[in-house]
Amino acid sequence: MGRTSGSTSSIEPSKDPAGALASLEGRLCVGRVVGAHGLRGQLRLRIDGDAEAWLVPGVAVVLAAEGAKAGRVFEVKAAAPGRRHEWRVTLAGVEDRDGSEALRGREVFIEVSALPPLEDGAFYGYQIVGCQLEDEAGNAVGRVTGVWETGADVLVIEGEDGREHLVPAALLRDVDPEAGRAVAEIPAGLLETD
Repeated sequence: MGRTSGSTSSIEPSKDPAGALASLEGRLCVGRVVGAHGLRGQLRLRIDGDAEAWLVPGVAVVLAAEGAKAGRVFEVKAAAPGRRHEWRVTLAGVEDRDGSEALRGREVFIEVSALPPLEDGAFYGYQIVGCQLEDEAGNAVGRVTGVWETGADVLVIEGEDGREHLVPAALLRDVDPEAGRAVAEIPAGLLETD
C-alpha cells in the first residue's frame, strides 16, 4: 500500500526541525543563537558564562523567542568552542543553513538541574538575582537585579532609593541564595550618585 501525501513512517525523520514544546519554568537562559555556521545546520551560540560543563552531546536545550513562556526542545549532537564567547553547536533535527537561520535570535535555556554542582560557598550568578544586598554593618543596600559578566563580574543593584548602582562582585563577602541575602563590602562613595 502506498503512502498518502504528507505522511511519514516511524523510521523517517520529521522535516520539522523543532522538537516538542516545553515550558521555560525551572530553566535558565544561558545564551542566544547569533547565527548559522556553515551549510549543514550548525548554529553559533553566544553563551553567558562557562559552557564546557553542561554543553555536551545528549543534553536537552530549549530555544525560545525572547519573552516567550515556552520553547522547542532540541538535543545537542555536538558542540565545540567557536569565536570568543561563542560555541558551534549541532542540534538534532536542524539539518541545513535555512533551519539554523530560522533559529537566529532565539534564547537558549537549560534545566537548572543540568548545571554541575559547585564547591561549598560558590554560587551561580542567577542564584544571587533577587537577593537583598546588605553592607557588612547590616544596612540595606538594595536588591540584586542582574549580573554583568564582564570578566570581573558586576552586580546590578536597585537601591533603596530606587536608583541603579553597580557593585563589583569581588566585594561580596557572603551569599545565601536560599535566604535571599548577600553581604558586600561597600567602600565609602561607591553608592553616591552626585
